[in-house]
This record gives sequence, C-alpha cells and structure tokens, in this order.
Amino acid sequence: MVYVIAEPCIDVKDKSCVEECPVDCIYEGERMLYIQPEECIDCAACEPVCPVDAIAYESDVPEEWAQFQAINAEFFGDEVTGLGEPGGAAEVGPVSKDHPTVASWDAPTA
Repeated sequence: MVYVIAEPCIDVKDKSCVEECPVDCIYEGERMLYIQPEECIDCAACEPVCPVDAIAYESDVPEEWAQFQAINAEFFGDEVTGLGEPGGAAEVGPVSKDHPTVASWDAPTA
C-alpha cells in the first residue's frame, strides 16, 4: 500500500482526490473513499487536494488512524466487496458498502 485514506473522510467524501488521481484508484463506498493499494502508483496527487487531510503516505499515517491501512486494503477483499483489483473506480462506480469498521463508525455529534 502506498497512500491511505483515513477517518476524516468518513461522511465527507469531498472527491477532490478522485479528480486528481491519474490512475483512477480511489473508490467510493457508502461513507468514505478508499484507495486500492495495488493500483496506487505513489504519485501523491491526491494528498494535497484533500480538504480534511484524510490522505497520508503509509508511513506517515498518524497512529490513531493506523487501522485505516488495513481498512483500505480489506475493502477490496472477498469479505467486504470482492472487488479485488477492479482496474479503475470510474468503471466500478459507487459501491453500496463500506468496510465493517467504517460502516459502524460513530458519526461525530455536534
């Protein structure tokens, strides 16, 4: 895995990162976006455009969000969506699921 989308993206999904990604490796779940780790080419185009600082290089993910490395990878596995390496988010479109951890994440209260 190279870049990781973490907790600040939950219930935000700004999609500026999607527009900047040259390889179309950022997929949309119900509550957040996910980077397909095998498709990411480490270009860093997504990171600076995220308005909520939800994207970080794998070695720079803050400790409180470390679990999101696995969450991004597992989103594509058989147990969650079965997408595997689908070859482009535009082709797949929005997925009506999230990783179980994200699906059950408590929304912040105002």
